[in-house]
Amino acid sequence: MSGLRDRHLVGGAAAACAVCCAAPLVGFLGVAGFAATAVTLAFAGVVFAVVVGLAAVAAVLVRRSRTRRASCALPPAAGAVPVELGSTRIADQG
Repeated sequence: MSGLRDRHLVGGAAAACAVCCAAPLVGFLGVAGFAATAVTLAFAGVVFAVVVGLAAVAAVLVRRSRTRRASCALPPAAGAVPVELGSTRIADQG
């Protein structure tokens, strides 16, 4: 019979401990959860900023290289072009 009483005593002590310590533990876990959420959001924001920044730099570099290639390229009909010399103003024809 003493074994049964000891179990009730241990169970009562465990219940008292749970009631007493539950609020601080839940509060600590809530703060830890909030901190983890804040750190996750901050990390996601930093990663997003880095990815967008790298994409913008890559786009600028690609655009510059295409502009340089286009400005240095010759038109397809490059070659001799006939030029007519003479007066084209009405006042000079007069």
